[in-house]
Amino acid sequence: MKEIKRCPWAYGSSPLYVPYHDTEWGVPAYDDRLQFEFLTLESAQAGLSWSTVLNKREGYRRAFKGFDPVKVAKFTPEKIESLLKDPAIIRNRLKVKAAVSNARRFLEVQKEFGTFSKYIWGFVGGKQINNRWSGLSQLPASSKESDALSSDLRARGFKFVGTTIIYAHMQAIGLVNDHLITCFRHKACAHAAKKNWLSARPGRARK
Repeated sequence: MKEIKRCPWAYGSSPLYVPYHDTEWGVPAYDDRLQFEFLTLESAQAGLSWSTVLNKREGYRRAFKGFDPVKVAKFTPEKIESLLKDPAIIRNRLKVKAAVSNARRFLEVQKEFGTFSKYIWGFVGGKQINNRWSGLSQLPASSKESDALSSDLRARGFKFVGTTIIYAHMQAIGLVNDHLITCFRHKACAHAAKKNWLSARPGRARK
């Protein structure tokens, strides 16, 4: 049986890393609920390991109403206080308050652009940035695109959206394909992005 080659980080401290790497990381996301989920989780990660966040993901899914931004935007100060007592999530007051505030800003972006997905994909011209790294040391912590997106999000009132956090978000939702070229997921994610991009452009022949 041929050995499956993955990005080295997939063999990290959490058993959740491999399935996350194999099925989610780098896959182009166009669903707004999923966009809000990853934005919330990436913001919660600030200063922590991604394994901590993955281990609490189901807790967040329950506490944040399936990551429905409409429902989260309605959270009251009393609801926030109750969340800060929930051990299933990261009980950081600033991060929890930011998640609720970000939900409200998220809805504002949806109203302006039609979908949050349309807004965020605009920062890469609607097309995945398909990098071709051969080693983890080559992966950047940010980019000119994440700088621009972070700056715009902060101007719109979003919290915990620094350029490093936003670059991680871009990697997670497939705006950037940062799987190593030796990884079996690199080609799959690039193909998925190309297929979606071509289907979104009327008059373009599909390959």
